[in-house]
Amino acid sequence: MSDSKTDPQTADTLPDRLSIDPRSPFFNGEVLQRDVGIRFKGVEKTNVEEYCVSENWVRVAAGNAKDRYGNPLTIKLTGTVEPYFKDKKPA
Repeated sequence: MSDSKTDPQTADTLPDRLSIDPRSPFFNGEVLQRDVGIRFKGVEKTNVEEYCVSENWVRVAAGNAKDRYGNPLTIKLTGTVEPYFKDKKPA
């Protein structure tokens, strides 16, 4: 079996779907420890809560609005999603 920490091909591969919410099943702390950047429709976004590359959407915070549990309200936007590691040197 191949270990993703030692395999260079999978070490720089981002998951198809990723969330910053620890309660989400798509949360991955190891990936988030590296600095992940998101380009949405060609524009750098810094307020992305969750993304899905295969379904072409991002979920972003809706201003300072909070739900009754204190979590930020989010809006789902559709378009081209390009996640990348900021620490990776461009080729």
